[in-house]
Amino acid sequence: MIAVIKGDIIASRKLSNQEEWLQPLKALLNRWGKTPKQWELVWGDFFQLEISDPEVALKRALQIKSLIKKSGAIDVRMSIGIGEKTFSGTRISESNGPAFVNAGDKFEKLKKEKINLAIQSPWSELDKEMNLYLKLAGTIMDSWSVSSAELMEIVLNHPEATQEEIGKKLGIKQNSVSGRWSRAKVDEILEIEEIYRQKIKKSLL
Repeated sequence: MIAVIKGDIIASRKLSNQEEWLQPLKALLNRWGKTPKQWELVWGDFFQLEISDPEVALKRALQIKSLIKKSGAIDVRMSIGIGEKTFSGTRISESNGPAFVNAGDKFEKLKKEKINLAIQSPWSELDKEMNLYLKLAGTIMDSWSVSSAELMEIVLNHPEATQEEIGKKLGIKQNSVSGRWSRAKVDEILEIEEIYRQKIKKSLL
């Protein structure tokens, strides 16, 4: 079992300087694999990422979300597909299997469903529950300010960091971190990510 994230940048043309988000996104994807076999960015704003451990797929999606939202002008739409990989191509776009099909199927439905993050797996009950959580989380994440996205990015990349340490990274005081933490609903987002991990782990047993 693997996970595949399919995504595209919403309103990417709003930014006159595409490099504001393009290079940071490429750097982030490079941390998780090599292009074009494990990730690929095509047509300027569409990307795919293969993840060998499905348990971390939601965290990867959240890391991408916080990175893109930091720009303040654009957003990202993503589907997470979970399943087997039956064919490995030289490029991720050539690989195939249920994980890729699930990611593609769900991605095509995102616009119609008016949501920016959802999952499709072999387990319909898991999908139903997690997609409800993600729909609710989306009402928070889609409205993240630049400062909320910056905070969430640090929290996801440095999970052991204290609020004081986060404040130093952001150049603000600890009580300001606490305010941002509350506005970004960090605890609630992390709880959903943890529930996802537990459910995927149980389903894979």
